[in-house]
Parts: sequence; structure tokens; C-alpha cells
Amino acid sequence: MNDVSVLSEDVATMPVEDVAQLLSVPVSRVHQLVRDGQILSLRRAGVVVVPADFFHDVDGSAAVVKGLPGTITVLRDGGYGDGDILRWLFDEEDSLPGAPMAALRAGRHREVKRRAQAMAF
Repeated sequence: MNDVSVLSEDVATMPVEDVAQLLSVPVSRVHQLVRDGQILSLRRAGVVVVPADFFHDVDGSAAVVKGLPGTITVLRDGGYGDGDILRWLFDEEDSLPGAPMAALRAGRHREVKRRAQAMAF
């Protein structure tokens, strides 16, 4: 879990309880997803939240964006902390163009993972 200053205020977030409802899982499962590195969380105004862009609709139900867990793993293995990973995912990346999270949501997960691997090693 990270400090509020990790992400810009314009990045939409959802409380863990809302993520659980979105994914139709118990709150404890959302915490497990965070522990397992499938998603990341941060704290805003004392509330644990998750960036809303981490999820998208797949055939009428919500799911974690494809490529996000692998990207998190690559960066963690490369020594990056969760705060640095969150910043990188949502900051503009000249080589993409745009933010890595936007590229993941657009289905360009291989391209994002290659950038993450290059950064991590």
C-alpha cells in the first residue's frame, strides 16, 4: 500500500469494497489480489483504493486488464517498489506513446511488458 502522493489526483480510484463488488468476490479476495501482485493499491484520505483503470469489461463481467499482473511482476523482480510501479503505469511514457496503463487497456500488453523488462534490467 502506498501514500496518496504516489498518483495524481486525476487518476480515478475505487475503494477495495467497490472493487470486490465489481469483481463479484469477497473483500478478502481483493486483498489477496494485492498481496499476490495481481493489482496494486494505495491509500487516499485514509481509505485503501485501487486505480479504476486496472479493470475492464470482458463479456459482461469485470476483470483485471490483461498484462497488468505480468507487468507488475517484471517490475517488482527488477527491484521497483509498488509506488514506483504505480507512477510508471500512469505517467506518460515517451517510448509508447502515452501512459503504460493506457497501452495495457488498449491491448498492447506485450509492448508494455517489453518496456518494463528494459527498465528492470
